[in-house]
Amino acid sequence: MLGKLDNHLRFNETVLSLRSERQSVLASNIANADTPNYKARDIDFTTALKSAMNTTAQTGTLATTKSTHFPSPPQDGSTLADGTPLLYRGIVQGAVDGNTVDMDVERNQFADNALRYEAGVTFINSQIKGLMTAIQGQ
Repeated sequence: MLGKLDNHLRFNETVLSLRSERQSVLASNIANADTPNYKARDIDFTTALKSAMNTTAQTGTLATTKSTHFPSPPQDGSTLADGTPLLYRGIVQGAVDGNTVDMDVERNQFADNALRYEAGVTFINSQIKGLMTAIQGQ
């Protein structure tokens, strides 16, 4: 029973988790807007969502039991903790110090992602209310 409820909510849970991770990446870009040679990062949300849904559909995961085991995925800064690849954002307007953060782009992406996150929260709340109505029989 709980497995079916978990499967019912898994997609929206995954979407909200990825939106949260993306928000952190965008906030990092904004925080480093004045850092010399900082390269703006982002994730390809569609690809990351497909990958995350395929990963959650698989049952077995590798467990590292010793400190000498390599983490899966590798934690070298090219991926997030869940394995989502971090991409470099294309240069919109170059800077003398090598920084590729364009504050207008970052603010727009940040606001868009926040709005989509809120929409996801609203949608999952309506799903839960629908399940509660079905359970209570009202």
